[in-house]
Amino acid sequence: MRITSWAACTFLLLLVLTACKDSAPSGPEMSPSASQHPEQTASSNHDRQLTFGIIYPLAHPFYEMITESIEAASKPYPIRLVVKAPDEINLEQQIRMMENMINQKVDGIALDPIDPVALQPYINKAVLAGIPVICFESDVPGSKRSSFIGSSFFNEGMLMGQIVERTLKGKGMIMVEGSKASSIQQTSRLAGMLEYLKTKTDIQVLETRYNEGNNDNAISDLETLIEEHPHFDALVALDVISSSNAILVWKSQGLKRFALTFGMTPEVKEALLNGQIHSVISENEHMWGKIIIEKLLAASNHSELSEITNTGFQEVTQTALEGTY
Repeated sequence: MRITSWAACTFLLLLVLTACKDSAPSGPEMSPSASQHPEQTASSNHDRQLTFGIIYPLAHPFYEMITESIEAASKPYPIRLVVKAPDEINLEQQIRMMENMINQKVDGIALDPIDPVALQPYINKAVLAGIPVICFESDVPGSKRSSFIGSSFFNEGMLMGQIVERTLKGKGMIMVEGSKASSIQQTSRLAGMLEYLKTKTDIQVLETRYNEGNNDNAISDLETLIEEHPHFDALVALDVISSSNAILVWKSQGLKRFALTFGMTPEVKEALLNGQIHSVISENEHMWGKIIIEKLLAASNHSELSEITNTGFQEVTQTALEGTY
């Protein structure tokens, strides 16, 4: 009788152990969303503080806006940001900022490069030191950077050509102002616009000037262009420095001519509403902060990144700004 009771107890114990084994998980499962979005998954795996460097081409309200979006995207994570920018476009200063980031051994760098040729060896130096680099707005495609966030500058220029055509009804005279003749971003925008205007319209480009990223030069350029070409119909500003100073000149002279530009900044939004700017092409800059943080997190976790994230672009007018934009 005691033997039978012992056997029954043993049998019951084996049943319980078998049931526990069957109900235990066989291994970690990956959710469908995790497998489809590796960069997003990688960004949630960090439990130590990371230091990311953000380097802009210059200090400007446009980049302050980008910093705000980067800070907002960083809040859920243990991230410390080191944000640097020259007071005005200055290649030597930006190179020194890159070198300092490398010496500080930050965990990742997001760079908006002034000169793709000059910055390439410093990007490569960072990567060889184990610091991933992503580029945004402007690219250095021949470097070891992990990824680029931005748009097609040539296609942006083609869209600007269409805007100029529509605004001037296919004929007239325009002036162009940019900051750097060596900028791939600006030369590509200009090339796209010129190709469209040449093949589709009778619009004449009177003159193109570059201010080298200097505000005083930009104002002087614009005043000279207006004086030398008093019958111009529109100005196209290729970058945020040129548009910022065009707004000032338009206000001071009370000009009613069309001003068209690239880059949505707080002051451009105000100028759109006030009528100093007629139309702007936005690169959907409000998306950059979130994408920059996602990519830096993924890169610091040694996850594979998509080489290019095309954020697209769109025209924004006063009507659109007052509506849904």
